[in-house]
Amino acid sequence: MMEFRGRLRLSPLCFVLFVCFAFISEPGVQAWSKEGHVMTCRIAQNLLKPEAAHAVQMLLPDYVNGDLSALCTWPDQIRHWYKYQWTSSLHFIDTPDQACTFEYKRDCHDPKGTKDMCVAGAIQNFTSQLSHFRGGTSDRRYNLTEALLFLSHFMGDIHQPLHVGFTSDEGGNTIDLRWFRHKSNLHHVWDREIILTAAADYYEKDMDLLQKDIEGNFTDGIWSDDFASWEDCDDLFPCVNKFAAESINLACKWGYKGVESGQTLADDYFNSRLPIVTKRIAQGGVRLSMLLNRVFGDSHEDMIAAT
Repeated sequence: MMEFRGRLRLSPLCFVLFVCFAFISEPGVQAWSKEGHVMTCRIAQNLLKPEAAHAVQMLLPDYVNGDLSALCTWPDQIRHWYKYQWTSSLHFIDTPDQACTFEYKRDCHDPKGTKDMCVAGAIQNFTSQLSHFRGGTSDRRYNLTEALLFLSHFMGDIHQPLHVGFTSDEGGNTIDLRWFRHKSNLHHVWDREIILTAAADYYEKDMDLLQKDIEGNFTDGIWSDDFASWEDCDDLFPCVNKFAAESINLACKWGYKGVESGQTLADDYFNSRLPIVTKRIAQGGVRLSMLLNRVFGDSHEDMIAAT
């Protein structure tokens, strides 16, 4: 696997200022939506073991008071900045049209064909970088704060089904349609529309209540019997491939199915797809916590050795 590092080395103070400025300057660039990424990171942080929780707090800038979710959208907001343009292809995977499968060697590359430059490759790379953190110290070759933020964000992206989508429609971005009464596209429906509609219809726009319901579904609810299998991962490479394969499979069965450009999607689509969206947010959070617990614990070497 090719190793790629942050192209911009930042002091802690500059990092804080850069993050703040990025939040102000690029408000419209999102994936899984701000709300989806925040819930994924909060679910993960709630499941961290003490050693991993301490490492995460050490790596976060002081001004977020240990809240990982406060910076989980940062990779979206800087991806078009000149010094971070190299990260743009790391947010997604383009697969052959109608294949409905993911193959790492075939699919994990940027538009120029550079291998490993996709969300699956990024997760492997930044997980490997974080393994260099040791008890409050880190390898100076890496910016491990950035690695933590990229990993946390990309674990959300790889679980959004349309982030592993068909090449010709750019993961549904070019399939224009209407979501109830307003214009949208298929990718944005899965990134944000379903989440916001659920929050408005069932939770009076209270995202905290939606998150609690999602967590309840895997602690003692409808996903509790399946929950343990989400964390099965002895080797990072096949695990990440599994996450991507799940997404393109769901994209075919639930994302693209029955959808044509120009049509209106409403209650039937929303009600049948909402359980898929909420489960993927849950799985992203649970699996992010699994990676962080392992990489900052005692078992990271076996998991990362093959990458």
